[in-house]
Amino acid sequence: MSEKNIEKWLFSYKKTTCPTTMQSIDNYTITPNHTVKRLILSWQARFQEEWRVEMVLKIVVQILDENPDFITFRACEEALGVLHRLSLSEEDEKTMKLFSNPNLMKAMAVMLQRGSAEARFYTISIFQKMVMAEFDWSFVIQDQGMDFFKSILELVSDEICTKASSCALQILLEILSSSKKNRLKAIEAGAICILIELLPDSNISKCEKIMELIKLLCECAEGRLGFVEHGLGIAAISKKMLNVSDCATKIGVKILWLICNFHPPERVLEEILVFGGVKKMVALLHIDGRSSTKDKVVKILKLHGSSWRRYTCFPNELKDYLGLGSDSS
Repeated sequence: MSEKNIEKWLFSYKKTTCPTTMQSIDNYTITPNHTVKRLILSWQARFQEEWRVEMVLKIVVQILDENPDFITFRACEEALGVLHRLSLSEEDEKTMKLFSNPNLMKAMAVMLQRGSAEARFYTISIFQKMVMAEFDWSFVIQDQGMDFFKSILELVSDEICTKASSCALQILLEILSSSKKNRLKAIEAGAICILIELLPDSNISKCEKIMELIKLLCECAEGRLGFVEHGLGIAAISKKMLNVSDCATKIGVKILWLICNFHPPERVLEEILVFGGVKKMVALLHIDGRSSTKDKVVKILKLHGSSWRRYTCFPNELKDYLGLGSDSS
């Protein structure tokens, strides 16, 4: 009973018993239970919020109707704008469950491909929030396949809306970090080519993320093959080493290590030398202290120094240091 009803029971109806237990009451002082009241109000607000979210999600799903008209399309875009303002968290289980609706994910994937620039930004920002809330993307990727990654990669390439591009990069990082299968799908969607071509003109933050994505993809044989077959791959990574940040240099060495550790053809080794990769790695050896990056450089140089030592640009003093001996030719 509410506070007003209790007062009416006791003072208007002159009752002397508890309205719930019907036991006699000695003290008629009413003490409001503010904690319970707050819990009730919180529950009401939460219920109303969930109801509103559910209604908005239903609007988004209408885009899947056969031959949706312009009004339906616009309503869907407006609904995405509302969802974009929601805060999502892993603890918000009911809302996350609503977002797990396969039809909703299909609808948002459609908007990612066919929506306006604004709607695509709303969608990708919702996806980013879902990633941060540790959403399980497996069924989405299984359902959408390559098209999902193509849509994300298209936004990564967006030079107009940098926010959308940044969100898309972050989503890719999270999704590719969690599963090798996802990496293979991304490779199939052309991720290697797109990322390499974006690398030269990227700023520091974007560069580091792109290089991290390339590294993840190069952990797969298919990714390494795509990387070495791209004419700019070795050149782009070599150029960024020692020119962007310590983080970029570290990732660059990891990429070269992945390439060099799996029997690269002579052409690839020559590219690493010609485009300055070897020179950058040699420079890293002169940095004081020991690090995992420096250790990888030593391993790479020992592994393929016999191929590189034939070139005049390969430092003579490194031959003895790396135990390569003298060139018999």
